[in-house]
Amino acid sequence: MQPNKIIEITSIQQALIDLAQLTKFRLSVSVVISSLAGYFLAIDQVDYFTLFLLILGGYAMVGASNAFNQVFEIDLDKLMLRTQNRPLPDGRMNSKSALFIGVALTLIGVAALYIINLKTAFFASISIFLYACLYTPLKQRTPLSVFVGAFPGAIPFMLGWVAATNEFGIEPGVLFMFQFFWQFPHFWAIGWLMHEEYETAGFKMLPSGARDQNTAFQIVFYTIWTIVISLIPAFKYTGDLYLTQKAAFLVMLLGGMFLFYAVNLMVSKSDKAARVLIRASIVYITGVQLVYVIDKFLLQ
Repeated sequence: MQPNKIIEITSIQQALIDLAQLTKFRLSVSVVISSLAGYFLAIDQVDYFTLFLLILGGYAMVGASNAFNQVFEIDLDKLMLRTQNRPLPDGRMNSKSALFIGVALTLIGVAALYIINLKTAFFASISIFLYACLYTPLKQRTPLSVFVGAFPGAIPFMLGWVAATNEFGIEPGVLFMFQFFWQFPHFWAIGWLMHEEYETAGFKMLPSGARDQNTAFQIVFYTIWTIVISLIPAFKYTGDLYLTQKAAFLVMLLGGMFLFYAVNLMVSKSDKAARVLIRASIVYITGVQLVYVIDKFLLQ
């Protein structure tokens, strides 16, 4: 192979890596999976065209949010070790290119989701606005930024239901509440672990501003609320969204695991406990969503 072709292939690979970092590929994929879970909970038969549009539009919208976030925080990302190697602070990509990518992804995402229905496109657009225009600037001003950021973070799970039904009712409302409350222990655990780096960048992520008993207690408190909400469908007051007793038992077991590690952080107040809680929170939400879907198709 000729040297110039090697360089060309390497450049293409680097561009794809930079795009993946700009859009936070793994995070975006996890958000899309959350939307798919909401979609499968609402349908009896899969519409593959809608499924394709939901995947395309969902990834584009989340990727756009992340791109805008990194454009706005380029100088702050330079201050933190974990973000210094991103394409913008490292100088591999300029802000205009990143902004263009963000706008292009927004247009693609809105168009794809609008083809599904107007409500899906509307909620996804609200998500981008809240994340980029409110949550991002508030991170340096107040710990309430986590509360604001929890709104766009909670939309994907319910978005799948809205995409499938073109309706917003109690079912997507419960899905929204579940993911909304889950974000507090999850992101406060991240804030606990990354506290020093966040302080360097001026981010106010912990509710009390410190790794103390107040913050640890609130992590446990919101974990309990998340578990309670996850079990509401078991009482069959949530329309077409409901859980069998077997599924509710599995959801309760996952909740017990989540709560155990939250309490462990409150007791030990260590970085190790925070790291374990982050992993446990991801296992928990993935597990609950999986149980919900399996219950619908196999247990009911």
